[in-house]
Amino acid sequence: MKQITKYFTGTLLCFSIALPAWFLGKAFPIAGGPVFGILAGMALSMTLPRLLCNHALGLEEGVKFTSKSLLQVSIILLGFGMNLFHVLEVGRQTLYVIFFTLSASFLAAYFAGKALQLDGKMTVLIGVGTSICGGSAIAATAPVICAKDEDVAHSISTIFLFNVLAVFIFPALGNSLGMSDTGFGMWAGTAINDTSSVVASATAWSEAAGNDAALGFATVVKLTRTLMIVPVTLFLAVYTAAKTEINEGQKCGRAFQVLKIFPWFVLGFVAASVFNTFWGVPPLSGALVAAGKFMIVMAMAAIGLKTNLPRLLTNGFKPILTGLCCWVSVAGVSLLVQKLSGTW
Repeated sequence: MKQITKYFTGTLLCFSIALPAWFLGKAFPIAGGPVFGILAGMALSMTLPRLLCNHALGLEEGVKFTSKSLLQVSIILLGFGMNLFHVLEVGRQTLYVIFFTLSASFLAAYFAGKALQLDGKMTVLIGVGTSICGGSAIAATAPVICAKDEDVAHSISTIFLFNVLAVFIFPALGNSLGMSDTGFGMWAGTAINDTSSVVASATAWSEAAGNDAALGFATVVKLTRTLMIVPVTLFLAVYTAAKTEINEGQKCGRAFQVLKIFPWFVLGFVAASVFNTFWGVPPLSGALVAAGKFMIVMAMAAIGLKTNLPRLLTNGFKPILTGLCCWVSVAGVSLLVQKLSGTW
């Protein structure tokens, strides 16, 4: 009961922001509920900057819970609108695009980091965050390469800046490029850093298109990409250990554990799609998917509340430029590969 109370006020605040944002998204589908949610959260954060820090209100824990745990629940609920065989087919089809975007991100990070003389560990963190799954990938990689807390903070802030921008830019840009629902889903799933921003931009696109094709496709692509966190961090662990000839995890006091970094909510999404494929009841599945979409708006409201734009922009130009190079490279390569393969 105490745990529930701890999260209640912050979650209620996010719900209160998400409710009007949801209806605004229905009225203006070209923008979508998630965009209104994050804008409202950011506006509240800037007008009342000490709101989350007020311990008497107890908002911080609930906002954190909504932005992370509730977001993962929303992804699982989206699985109730998917067919397992479609999920497996989409995952198989997109592996080659993910391979090229991963390569593009790491190469861009390496050369941009060298040119800007950015710290090597921060360069790796920005590259991993851009290519896989944003802050989660950075948090998983940090103990592997023994990164400083300051490097982690700067990297996450940099990635987060481009996550926010993606929610606004991608749907408009995809529309101007004349992309299909599948093409946009592929692009969003492979080129946007964080899961929250992928589902937010894909939701905005789907609401404008009047169907969930882009949202379903983008979600599957993103979750397939998220699984890359395991082999990439394992490679970095082996590389770091070989380079230093010592156990870096023990040296910096943060041991690397595969089970801890594994994105378990992906299995929840697959389980939901299995249930929907063999035992799904359309009215129930539709209600669960709708609940998942609303939770996405709540999560974006929470992310908006946590956003400190002035601080993001004052972290220094080197991490931001490196992140921009990675982001542009990933987005460009994804479009190029799709164009050449005829997916677009």
